[in-house]
Amino acid sequence: MMKFYKTILFTITFILFYQISKAQDSLMLRKIYDESLVNGQCYENLRYLCKQIGPRLSGSANAQKSVDWGKKLMDSYGFDKVFLQECMVPHWVRGQKEIGKIINGKTEINVNICALGMSPGTPVNGIKAKIIEVRSLAELANVGESQIKGKIVFFNRPFDQKFIETGRAYGAAGDQRFAGPAEAAKYGAVGVIVRSLSSTLDDYPHTGTTVFPDGAKKIPAAAISTKAANQLSNLLKLKKLPQIEFYFKQNCQLLPDVKSYNVVGEITGSEKPDEFITVGGHLDSWDLAEGAHDDGTGVVQGLEVLRIYKSLGLKPKHSIRAVMFMNEENGGRGGDKYAELAAVKKENHIAAIESDGGGFTPRGFTFQDVSKEGMIKINSDWKELFVPYFSERLTNGGSGSDIEPLSVFKNAVLIGFKADSQRYFDIHHTPNDVFENVNKRELELGAASMASLVYLIDNYGISH
Repeated sequence: MMKFYKTILFTITFILFYQISKAQDSLMLRKIYDESLVNGQCYENLRYLCKQIGPRLSGSANAQKSVDWGKKLMDSYGFDKVFLQECMVPHWVRGQKEIGKIINGKTEINVNICALGMSPGTPVNGIKAKIIEVRSLAELANVGESQIKGKIVFFNRPFDQKFIETGRAYGAAGDQRFAGPAEAAKYGAVGVIVRSLSSTLDDYPHTGTTVFPDGAKKIPAAAISTKAANQLSNLLKLKKLPQIEFYFKQNCQLLPDVKSYNVVGEITGSEKPDEFITVGGHLDSWDLAEGAHDDGTGVVQGLEVLRIYKSLGLKPKHSIRAVMFMNEENGGRGGDKYAELAAVKKENHIAAIESDGGGFTPRGFTFQDVSKEGMIKINSDWKELFVPYFSERLTNGGSGSDIEPLSVFKNAVLIGFKADSQRYFDIHHTPNDVFENVNKRELELGAASMASLVYLIDNYGISH
């Protein structure tokens, strides 16, 4: 009987302790959100990054200015450690604005294009050739060299609008941009035009990297706006017309690699200083705009996590780092370098959170390679705490390309911050990615969500 009473007493004590702990956590999350929404600095930090520095393609003068800005700002916040991590990055330059034309006999139709990152330029006088439309790499292979050689390949697979999560549509359509030009070159194509990776129909071409493996033949490749892609496709379907030709001229070139840096700020852990929680985004951006959503928002949100800790006087148990990664857009060398140096120093990374989906309304987080049992526990422990802030979607999924190299640490849980994705690919990699298209409150809510998850991981740990 005494054993029974002890069991009942233990159960009651556990329930009371659990409820008290939940109440304390709920109060702390409220403080975090209040600090971000009332005293937040991420919006003004983003304004400076976008308006005073602007586009920050790796290897550019502006990229170096952003490194200097990031370090100076972290120093001003009084973090325990602020340092740079050197890495060599590609230096690709776009040159003068591109020219694109659909040629239908004597009729020329000007269309909006932009060179894909890492593409070579065209000859000085441009390229004019007959054009062949395909929807996939498989169709390209089926068409074969006999029909492709000497022509410009037009990849025209649109976003699948059935996907609710637009990132899935981006992933499904993305191979035509990433790998299409290199594949087309194998069949003798002289150039490639790729439909912009976007869910919207507009006249803004979307840039982005294309990849030519070592030893692969490189041919000029450009993105065409979705409106122009439809126009070109419709003309190609009109059999009564002579075969349509396409002309484009671009002046890009790849220069020797340049020295650059990741920028790292740290609040050192009070109990486990050798165990790290990393949070951040990438500092570099494409050159067509200010890189506001991609990924200025992620950079300033990561920085804001540490600022919130400092402002609230929180003393983390583990060391927390905000990292401004360099060269996500056309190389990923900053993320590789961060993981490489962590391995050399034998650092124990337990978690990393990346924000690289825009500064829109937060929806939750995705946890990479976490078991079914692990996700059940994460949701059981933390979902309720995020419900008042509409950030309670805690699911399996990808994390982010800059933190992916940390997967070499078996204990590291890699996490992606998920913002509402419906508008992201309207703006992504276009001239529209400017500060004015970021909402202050949405940005601050995202920073608070990230700081809250860091707080929970720091206090309770997390496992696969």
